[in-house]
Amino acid sequence: MTQQDIPGGVRLNTITGWNQTAADWERFLAASPTGCFVMEEGATIVGTSATIPYEDKFAWVGMVLVDPDHRNRGIGTTLLQRAVEYLDGAGIPTLKLDATPAGKPLYEKMGFVTEYEIDRWVLKRTAPEAASSEVSRASRESLSQVFDFDRQAFGADRSALLCSYFERAQDLTLVAQTDSKLSGYAFGRRGFFADHMGAWMARDDDTARTLLSRFLQRSSRDTVIVDALKSSRIAGELLRESGFAPVRPLTRMYRGPNSHPGHTESLCAILGPEFG
Repeated sequence: MTQQDIPGGVRLNTITGWNQTAADWERFLAASPTGCFVMEEGATIVGTSATIPYEDKFAWVGMVLVDPDHRNRGIGTTLLQRAVEYLDGAGIPTLKLDATPAGKPLYEKMGFVTEYEIDRWVLKRTAPEAASSEVSRASRESLSQVFDFDRQAFGADRSALLCSYFERAQDLTLVAQTDSKLSGYAFGRRGFFADHMGAWMARDDDTARTLLSRFLQRSSRDTVIVDALKSSRIAGELLRESGFAPVRPLTRMYRGPNSHPGHTESLCAILGPEFG
């Protein structure tokens, strides 16, 4: 995949109902310029897959997409295998992905096993007319603490990716502190049809509640998506109280030793199934 293929990638994720924009495809190519792939029929892109390495500790596989008119021809399987071959060739010891129920059997056949479960929650609402002026946002100075915390929680450094979130949606990047100590944070991105909240980290219930409330005040969209850990009691409670409804499960899977699982105790929601 090259920069010239981005419109083709956006076309695919749009017709399949996914929320990515050109900015998301640019993130993949910036992180893995030789590790994203397309399948073409003539001049039309009919399938994609993408990868992101994290510090050579593990890598993510995502965006396995096939044009609905070209399914059941092995395109998705071929593109997934190409991504896996690329990462194996690069010497990445562990591969990870977030699987839909439809994709999970295929990943299991390729040696992926379950790590934990995730629920996608969606809020449909009448969007606020204007964002609250009382809502604080992250500063560049506070990001170093966020990156340190996230490295421990996620299991690897992904500060470059988080920086791209901050640069494109500073008003959706929120930080909470207690006695000058970082107690939580939330990132957001503006997708094709919805704002997506995540990663969402909080050391305590009050911080989790504050971050969600602030994010919803900042978001100007009528649809908001959160991919929350099923094991996070507070995330599920707060999302339901705020009018979200669960729409589909996801399964975080890995292949390899999983030597850097991170610490999910403070994790309410992931960055997104395409990024981890």
